[in-house]
Amino acid sequence: MAAIARPIRLISGFITVGMWTLGSRLLGFVRDILIAAFMGTGPVAEAFFIAFSLPNLFRRFFAEGAFNTAFVPMFSKKLEAGENALGFARDAFAALATVLIVLTLVAQLAMPWLVLAMAGGFAGDVRFELAVDFGRVAFGYILFISLAALLSGLLNATGRFAAAAAAPILLNVVLIAMLLIAETDLAAGAAFTIDSAGPGDDLTGLRHGTLLSWGILLAGLAQVALVWTAASRAGFRLIPRLPRLTPEMRQLAIIMLPAMLAGGVVQINLLVGRQVASFFEGAIVWMSLADRLYQLPLGVVGVAIGVVLLPDLSRRLRAGDGAGGRYALSRAGEICLALTVPAAVALCVIPVPLVSVLFERGAFEASDTAQTALALAAYGIGLPAFVLQKVLQPLYFAREDTKTPFRFALVAMVVNGVVAIGLAFVIGFVGAALATSVAAWTMVWLLARGRRSMGEVAMFDDRYRQRLGRIVLAAMVMGLALVIGATLLAPALAAPGLRYLALAALVLGGLAVYGLAGQALGAFRIAEFRDALRRR
Repeated sequence: MAAIARPIRLISGFITVGMWTLGSRLLGFVRDILIAAFMGTGPVAEAFFIAFSLPNLFRRFFAEGAFNTAFVPMFSKKLEAGENALGFARDAFAALATVLIVLTLVAQLAMPWLVLAMAGGFAGDVRFELAVDFGRVAFGYILFISLAALLSGLLNATGRFAAAAAAPILLNVVLIAMLLIAETDLAAGAAFTIDSAGPGDDLTGLRHGTLLSWGILLAGLAQVALVWTAASRAGFRLIPRLPRLTPEMRQLAIIMLPAMLAGGVVQINLLVGRQVASFFEGAIVWMSLADRLYQLPLGVVGVAIGVVLLPDLSRRLRAGDGAGGRYALSRAGEICLALTVPAAVALCVIPVPLVSVLFERGAFEASDTAQTALALAAYGIGLPAFVLQKVLQPLYFAREDTKTPFRFALVAMVVNGVVAIGLAFVIGFVGAALATSVAAWTMVWLLARGRRSMGEVAMFDDRYRQRLGRIVLAAMVMGLALVIGATLLAPALAAPGLRYLALAALVLGGLAVYGLAGQALGAFRIAEFRDALRRR
C-alpha cells in the first residue's frame, strides 16, 4: 500500500484530537477518583504516584518531547518532498527502540537512586521500598509509550489524528479495570503486606498499587499495538530491525540533542516540585490530583494544538506559505486563549468545590480537599502560559531550531528552582505549584520575545490582538458569576446526593455566562468557528 498524506485541517484536526483527549482525561478523572477513594493519601498512594511519574518523566525525552520535536518536522518535510519518508521512519523507529531497551535495563538497576532523585523525603520509610518495587514494574512503559508516540507523530504528520488521539484512553481503561480487580480481591478477604512493613505502617491500597503498576505496562503494550496497526493501514508499516547510523539519523540526533536538554530542564522543574512535596506528608498525592484537574484543559487544548500545529507549520514553511502559517498560528493562539483563560479563572475561584465533589470520599478527607485546592489554584494561574508554550514552540521546532528553546528553558528552570525552594519555607508545598506557574509565564515571555527575528509569519495577526483583552474580560465576568453561584449552591455542593448535579449546574452556568459575555464583547463568534470548520 502506498503511503499517502492527507491535507492537515487545523480546526477539524484540533477538534478530533481535543475530543479524544477529553475522553481520555475524563476517564483519568474516574481513575484518580477511585485511587483517592481506595488508597487515600497514605504511603502506598504516594509511592505509586512517584513510580508512575518515572516513565512519564523519561517519555518527555523520548516520546512526545525531544524525539518527536525533531522527528515530526523532518518527517513532514520528507513527506512533502517525496523523499522516502517511510525509510526514514523505519530507521528512527529502530534507533528509538534500541535506546529505550538499554535505558529500561539500566533503570532496573538504578531504581533506588531514581526514586530518591524524585522524592528524597521517602528515604528511610516504607514509601521508598514500595516506590522502588512499583517503579521497576512500571518503568517498562517508557518503551511502549515512546514507540507509540513516534507512530502517533507519523500519523499526525499525514493528517490522521483519530487513532493517535484515542490511544491514551486505553491506559485509563486498563488502570480502572485493575483498581476494580484489586477491590474485588479485598472484598473476598485477601490480605496483602510486605516484609519490611513495620507495625505502624499504613499499607492501605497495597493490592491496588501492585496491580496498577502491572496495568501501566499492559496499557503501554495496548497503546503501541493500536497506533502501529493504524500506521500500517495508512501505508507506514514499521517493522523492527537493527538500527543504522545513516546521515538522516545523525541529523535527527543533532536536532534532538538540544531538545533533550530542554526537556531535561523541564523535568528538573518537576523534580524540584516533587522533592519539595516529598517532605510534606500527603503532598505528593495532593499535587498529583491537582495536576490531574489542570491537565484536563491543558491536555484537551494545549496538546491538541501542539499535535496539529507543528506538522502544519512545518509543511507550510516548506511550501513557502507564510500567510497560511501566520493564519494557522493566530487561530491556534486565539482558540487556546478563548478556552484556557476561562478555565484558569475557574480553577482559581472555585477550586474547593471542584476538588471536594470529584475526590472527597472514602479515604480522601476534607483536610485533603483543602490542601489539593490550594495547589490547584496555584497551577491555575499558569494554565494559559502552559498552553501558549504549545503555540509558540512550533515556530522554533518547525525551523529545526531546538537550541533557542533550550536556552529559554534554562532561564525558566532557574526561576522555578528559586521560587519553589524559597516559597517552601513560607507556604510549604504550594510554593512548588506556584513556582511552576511563574516559570511557565517566564518561558512564554522569552518565546514571544525571541520570535521577533522570524518576520511576520511568527506574529499574531490583528484579529488575535483585538480579541485578547475581550477574552480576558469575558472570563472575569464568568469568574464573578462562579463565585456567586458557588455561594448560593454551597449547601447542595456539600450534600452527598446533590453535589454532582450542583457542580454540573455551577460549571454549565459559568460556561453559559462566558459564552454570552464573549459574544456580547466580541471575544469570539460561534458562526466564525463553524464556518472555519467547514472550510478548513
